[in-house]
Amino acid sequence: MCDENTQADIERGEAARGLSRRDFGLVGTAAAVMATYGSEALAAGPALTEGTVMIPTQDGTCDAFFVRPAKGKHPGVILWPDIAGLREAKKVMARRLAAQGYAVLAVNHYYRGGKAPFLKTISEWMTPEGKARLAPLIAGVSPETNMRDAKAFVAWLDKQKSVDSKRGIGAQGYCMTGSWAIRTAVAAPARVLAVGSFHGGGVATDKPDSPSKMIGQTKARYLIAIAKNDDARDPAAKDIFKADAAAAGRPAEVEVYQGDHGWTVPDSPTYNQAEADRAFARLLALYAKL
Repeated sequence: MCDENTQADIERGEAARGLSRRDFGLVGTAAAVMATYGSEALAAGPALTEGTVMIPTQDGTCDAFFVRPAKGKHPGVILWPDIAGLREAKKVMARRLAAQGYAVLAVNHYYRGGKAPFLKTISEWMTPEGKARLAPLIAGVSPETNMRDAKAFVAWLDKQKSVDSKRGIGAQGYCMTGSWAIRTAVAAPARVLAVGSFHGGGVATDKPDSPSKMIGQTKARYLIAIAKNDDARDPAAKDIFKADAAAAGRPAEVEVYQGDHGWTVPDSPTYNQAEADRAFARLLALYAKL
């Protein structure tokens, strides 16, 4: 639910941390994020190889950040960023996961409008300038472009020497892309075997085209991590997903976390380290079965 309802939550988070929106943008750099997010995992993990890659799709060429252990083959993961797009915070998140033994592709889902980054932090999208910047990019994506891109990303990962194509691929999404991660499993059911949605919007509705009603077309396991304020606004969503998963016979862990919308993302004013770490641990448990 990356909508107007979250603006008050973000502003409350900024005030609680003693940050104005301008100040938060200044500290939302890679160095500041690394100081509070994943530094221990990176220090203890394997050496990583990373860089920007260009992936051909039906609609053009997508720039993405690809990070993986420097040696060996590893399960691939597609990381769909939140509404603010691919930026340093998402690269930091990708590195933390890669340090656990995964080949992580963090994509620029707005590539039709240019190369990332478009915004430096999640807070910027709440400003008039940020909204104006994102509006045409958001208008340029849809469930159909999502499905096309997902197929291209899966095919690209399977061609990489660092990816173990004998194991399944994971997909994870945040905010507006929580539902996109589900559609990724629909687009490539033989390959995408685990899906994580974190404070994802629109993953379960009573409409026929609800992503939750598509999971019967997949072979994936699901982790649906819901923000407490999103649950308060739409308490039926979790029950719809549970019912649809049961009907489809798909394993699904559906839980409301004690964090507000955006709580897993380290450059978000609502970031909750304890709950973010707990969600990350559940993601690792999910991916261990790839």
